[in-house]
Amino acid sequence: MATSITIQQAAAATGLSVHTLRYYEKIGLIDPIPRQSNQHRLYRQEDLRWIEFLLRLRATGMSIQQMLRYAELRRLGERLGSVSERKALLEQHAAALEADLLVLQDTLAMLRGKIAIYASQEEQLKAHVDA
Repeated sequence: MATSITIQQAAAATGLSVHTLRYYEKIGLIDPIPRQSNQHRLYRQEDLRWIEFLLRLRATGMSIQQMLRYAELRRLGERLGSVSERKALLEQHAAALEADLLVLQDTLAMLRGKIAIYASQEEQLKAHVDA
């Protein structure tokens, strides 16, 4: 991959729209993207890695407000308060995900039980029709 890519290429690489990339930059979720002399944005590998991280947070239900707070803390650098609060945010999010996973596992077990019941009923009905 090139050292830097256009916003269209970044959109294709991340699955986000150009509009969303601009919006994320505007609200401060993404740091200001360096620009060429013609003012076109040039996304770097570190920008794409950050966006990938944000997408994972978003995919797991983290709110934009929480992601914004994380981004603000990240900009503060490697200070104890920043690192501790980022860690706490991720710990809270991980705990929420674990709780969600337990609910999903219980639901999946229930669905599999229902599927097994229907499979058994199908077999009984097929046997009855064939008889």
